[in-house]
Amino acid sequence: MGDIITIRRAKPEDIPAVSEIERVSFPDPWSEGILAETLGYFSKTFFVAIFRRSIIGFIAGGLEDTGEEVYGHICNLAVTPQFRSMGVGRMLVRREEHQFAIELATGVQLEVRLSNYAAQQFYRKIGYREVFHIDRYYANGEDAVVMMKWFRF
Repeated sequence: MGDIITIRRAKPEDIPAVSEIERVSFPDPWSEGILAETLGYFSKTFFVAIFRRSIIGFIAGGLEDTGEEVYGHICNLAVTPQFRSMGVGRMLVRREEHQFAIELATGVQLEVRLSNYAAQQFYRKIGYREVFHIDRYYANGEDAVVMMKWFRF
């Protein structure tokens, strides 16, 4: 029973573990404060993956309303290195997409570093498509690839 991976909504007490995963995953990680603030704003769409009572991954996103439609926005996704390429990221994205659909979103958007080919490939495999680039999006001046997935109801 303890060897299955479960997904649940994040809680404030999860932020230190989430922050550690963030720190080892990204060159310009979000601070603990930003992660806590994100959880405060998006408590319905911030999830953690649990294995043997430890947090092994997380996803944070929100809903955006353009006035014409609502879409989800995946802001952050990371899995602890020893659990990568084991389906945890896919489980987190699916749970996030499910929540977005419940909230009547018509699709999902995200940004990924232009140099992060592995992440782009991961998202392509689960139905995301490149829609445009944003110049100098990241703190180091790197461009972002904007990817989207549309829901079909």
